[in-house]
Amino acid sequence: MQISDAIRTFKTQQIATLKRSTQVHYATLFDHFLQHFSGREIESITAGEVGQFLESQTASKAKSTRRLIYAQVKAFFNFLINECLMDIKNPCAHPLIARQYKYPKPATREILDKELVDQLIYSTTSDRDRLILELQARCGLRIGEVLKLRAADVSDRKLTIREPKSGKESEIAFMPEQIAKRLAEYMVAEHICRRRSERGRF
Repeated sequence: MQISDAIRTFKTQQIATLKRSTQVHYATLFDHFLQHFSGREIESITAGEVGQFLESQTASKAKSTRRLIYAQVKAFFNFLINECLMDIKNPCAHPLIARQYKYPKPATREILDKELVDQLIYSTTSDRDRLILELQARCGLRIGEVLKLRAADVSDRKLTIREPKSGKESEIAFMPEQIAKRLAEYMVAEHICRRRSERGRF
């Protein structure tokens, strides 16, 4: 299979489902990939050549960016092997390449016990801060997801999470009834305050 055909298939079946920023990153990577391996058959590309390509693309990059580019090239070859049933070995799986771009061992995270989490929540005097903590602790949201919430994302006990870390366009989370009630009251109060503030400008 020609490089250009392989990339076209990957873009159609895989990249189209990813969020926009990831699509842009893949597009740039594939432009460079096509230039480097122009006119080649996928089967003819060796692990050494892929290693050279990765080095040319990541030499001046941060470690996290180097690992991202490696992961995306590896995902491309995995797609050809698993979905297009190509009888090849993933060149990114070569021990020398995999070792060069491996992820560091994650640091052990300290998990707060429920009593301490409850204490933090109940000692908070700000309604906004308490809701932020409760949405994280009770609904499993990340702080970035909470801060991106808008009124249109709230429907009774349901929250629509825009651009979650999973890479999907959106995800749904559900709130306990008491948190949903406090959030609704908070949004109403904020709306009234905003209206009053806007009227005061004239």
